[in-house]
Amino acid sequence: MSKELILNRKILLASTSPFRRELLSRLRIPFEVTAPLVDETALAGELAPKTAIRLAEAKAKAALKDFPDALIIGSDQVAELAGEHIGKPGAHEKAVEQLRRMRGKCVVFHTALALLDGLSGRIQTRIVPTTVHFRNISDAQIETYLRREQPYNCAGSAKSEGLGIALIASIEGSDPNALIGLPLIELISMLKNEGIEVI
Repeated sequence: MSKELILNRKILLASTSPFRRELLSRLRIPFEVTAPLVDETALAGELAPKTAIRLAEAKAKAALKDFPDALIIGSDQVAELAGEHIGKPGAHEKAVEQLRRMRGKCVVFHTALALLDGLSGRIQTRIVPTTVHFRNISDAQIETYLRREQPYNCAGSAKSEGLGIALIASIEGSDPNALIGLPLIELISMLKNEGIEVI
């Protein structure tokens, strides 16, 4: 493929997340955004990393019909506590329940990344785990946090890029962006494999 064609490839983020959009914009490469229609329900017996990878791939593939020539980025995150999936709470009561279960414990956030080349059909995938140690917060602190942040669209109710950082005692992982939702370090390598250099 010629360098000119590589430079003219459309890069597409298949995500409704404003956090992923903001993260990708940090790379200062032109991209467009589309909202993939994907059922994010975990399959019975499916391990959290497998769910995250499957959904990241599904989001990228869902955009392929409308953008067949693009490089499509899909991403998904699944939180795991003692082998059990913890998804997006969706509502206040569920968020309270999640945070009560998570306080004082370690939760692994599995962030998956898929890069689909619409022209060749090649898909690259990566999974980036981040272990989060939560503080032993009180019920009152949980309520205060939820009222202020309303993180009902975040896995495990933990919006680490906002006030959720106050819930966290420590973080272990290879990419600080992964916890927010888009592992940029891996993405840069994947784009390079497709001939796109960020710098």
